[in-house]
Amino acid sequence: MWKRCCLSILASVRSMALAAVATWSMAACGGGGACDGCVVSAPPAEPAQQVTTSELLAQSNGLSTSAPITRQQATRFLTQATFGPTQAEVDHLMAVGYQTWLDEQFAVPMSSTSHVAAWDASNAAIMKIDAGQRASSGEVTSSFWRQAVTGPDQLRQRVALALSEIFVVSTADSCGSNAYSRGAAGYLDMLGRQAFGSYRELLESVALHPVMGCYLSYFQNQKEDLSTGRVPDENFAREVMQLFSIGLYQLNLDGSVKTDARQQPLETYTAADVSDLAKVFTGWGLNCSTGFTASCFFSNPSIPEQFTADMRGFALYHSTAEKSFLGTVVPANLLSTPEADLKAALDTLSSHPNVGPFIGKQLIQRLVTSNPSPAYVARVASAFKASGGSLRTTVSAILLDTEARNTAALNSSTFGKVREPILRFSALLRAMDARSDSGLYLINSTAESLGQSALASPSVFNFFRPGYVKPGSSSAAAKLVTPELQIATETTAAAYVNFMTSFIWAGTGRAGLDNKGTRGDVQLDFNVNPNSPWLARADEPTTLVEELNQRLMYGTMPAALKTEITQAVMAVDFRAKPTPTADQIAGTRKYRLWSALLLTVASPEFQVQK
Repeated sequence: MWKRCCLSILASVRSMALAAVATWSMAACGGGGACDGCVVSAPPAEPAQQVTTSELLAQSNGLSTSAPITRQQATRFLTQATFGPTQAEVDHLMAVGYQTWLDEQFAVPMSSTSHVAAWDASNAAIMKIDAGQRASSGEVTSSFWRQAVTGPDQLRQRVALALSEIFVVSTADSCGSNAYSRGAAGYLDMLGRQAFGSYRELLESVALHPVMGCYLSYFQNQKEDLSTGRVPDENFAREVMQLFSIGLYQLNLDGSVKTDARQQPLETYTAADVSDLAKVFTGWGLNCSTGFTASCFFSNPSIPEQFTADMRGFALYHSTAEKSFLGTVVPANLLSTPEADLKAALDTLSSHPNVGPFIGKQLIQRLVTSNPSPAYVARVASAFKASGGSLRTTVSAILLDTEARNTAALNSSTFGKVREPILRFSALLRAMDARSDSGLYLINSTAESLGQSALASPSVFNFFRPGYVKPGSSSAAAKLVTPELQIATETTAAAYVNFMTSFIWAGTGRAGLDNKGTRGDVQLDFNVNPNSPWLARADEPTTLVEELNQRLMYGTMPAALKTEITQAVMAVDFRAKPTPTADQIAGTRKYRLWSALLLTVASPEFQVQK
């Protein structure tokens, strides 16, 4: 259950938080961490009267007009749909309602939030400082954080992050780092452009992107050669089915696995499907300026633009043999082209009945809850199918579903998900008015400190799998999945508290592009703004803790935790009686605020999203 559990991890995290707060002269505290053996069971019982997804979408304006949105409801919705609520965004959502907010987000242009443009600007600035240096994957990470914290297109960027954890490429691989890092920025931009389009268009953009072609080894992939025994590379052909479209097993609309007469799962594809589909992904090379020549097909990506432009087909290296996969047969044809065969393959994949429940369920997991009910999955899959694979409709169905908006889930011990580390940090940055000295959010990587960094997965299977079950845990006993717990260990729990302790106190990130600044580039506002209203709240510990409860935990902080943190904060007092100095007053305020924040973000209640 979503309660304080997994004693080994909680003990580690709690002791780390206690040690940090002890250095701030605290006499008592409370804390915790994402738990290892938590049970995440089926969601709470749904309301007796259910509506279909299409009805819900049609009536969605009623969510804002027939019943006003409370502050708690608005904050909770934005926790699911953005990188974290801000006061201004909460107020705006309460004023306009869910559907209008979604429509506004769908309409925000991408022109002001291009990762490639940010990479180019940083690259120019770096080369101005040192002509021998270039931007790298660190600039991709910085651009991600800048847009996550300040971007106006919060929903697009949040969905793009979710898609990046399904259609995985990685800056931890040579194909997304160093000279190719501009391509990684382009890949993030592509996911943003396609976040509200059709799944079919998204799949084609993924298949043609040179970073994916490099990562899954099919650009410069040649047709079979019987004389040498060469066969097409099968890497992408396998993963595009297993991970990007239909999964391993045939699914019902509600995401349940279809079985045969012996109750064995029915597989979606065979080894023969993989080998024939691999022939489709032959003859694809970088889009270089020398034309359809051998030198172009085998070119090295020396021009940064080559890793942002779609790959192009080279018929000379493309298989003309028959290709039979998933019930589709492309006859042998000496005149077959890479483009025509790709169209046949992607049309087949995108129209497969598995796609709606397979992709829809993973998006539910990334945005709302780890173990959605079969009915929730079915409604989302139905919206996907009825809209022809529209991701805009699918995302709306996920966020407006009765199960997502049912506030009874706040009192349930079974509904929700562990917040992945990126989302814990982004929620803190946005709630507490973080700022960047450079405006660039120069955070190179958080993989070591948080256990996760955007677009830096160690493998194509992401940092965590959607069906992951923690061995030996109570969740495993309940046959429930806990994806984010795949990266939850005592080591990562301790690293998280260490990072948060350091960040809350001193900020993080490089000290400017030239590394000559005097402090970390990213700071919480109250550390650099002596007039921050947060400092004044520290004079009233009860008020301070309640404000953190509303900003970071949408009003769900248990009374016992409130009392624990409040007492710990009250114990911090450097004021000399009866006439404290200005420095003593300022120090008390700052240390109280640091302590309250650390104990809030270290608590398991914060690390679980309801």
